[in-house]
Amino acid sequence: MEKIANILITFIRDELARAGLKKAILGLSGGVDSATVCALCAKALGAENVYTIFLPYKTSNPASEVHARLCAETYGVHYQIIEITKQIDAYFDHTDPDASPLRRGNKMARERMTILYDQSAKLGGLVIGTSNKTECLLGYGTLYGDTVCAINPIGDLYKTQIFALAEYLKVPEVIIKKAPSADLWVGQTDEAELGGTYAEIDALLREITDESKPLAQLKTKYAPDFVDKIVSRMEKSQFKRRLPPIAKLPVQAIR
Repeated sequence: MEKIANILITFIRDELARAGLKKAILGLSGGVDSATVCALCAKALGAENVYTIFLPYKTSNPASEVHARLCAETYGVHYQIIEITKQIDAYFDHTDPDASPLRRGNKMARERMTILYDQSAKLGGLVIGTSNKTECLLGYGTLYGDTVCAINPIGDLYKTQIFALAEYLKVPEVIIKKAPSADLWVGQTDEAELGGTYAEIDALLREITDESKPLAQLKTKYAPDFVDKIVSRMEKSQFKRRLPPIAKLPVQAIR
């Protein structure tokens, strides 16, 4: 973990220097991913150059703000709260009051990111990503929402590795131990939506992506429907992991 932390700290420092900037802006959710990134940024740039923002909706778990504030206080970084309830409700009240929780959650994620980017323009810094490798591989994130950033220091770490790194960086234990949740609606948890624990999911993902094991072989080790579900998620979310394809026209076609 010490080696990984040093690599990521250097990455953050070098990327901001390359952009000619000194400040990091990130959303604090009260969860372990953003807390880990906060710790890395504080070590890389100094706490005075890290600006964290908690962006609650009216249904957000009150504990999320408690944990976000605890994280900010632990590392001594800047912290503020910007509510998103009014703009989210105004949109859906006007367009579709019966919109599903999924649509509302996606809208919240995108609204949060527009605020982070506006604050980055105000403060003169870079928006730092907080999505881990497990989420990226499964498409468990909102396109142009929480998946957007200028740089992402933890995107090559599985969720289970994030827990280990968080412990090394002394993220408050209450944040590490709680059930991971995007907190997009009441009672929502990541593992319930994904259909398995992060330990199970990461073990399978490592064998699929890092070791390139045949699916037929994996189905003798894991429940076949679990393997199919994870593979399906990976395949269907491929578009989230690449820039939008551009249709190329031959020169002759342009008159």
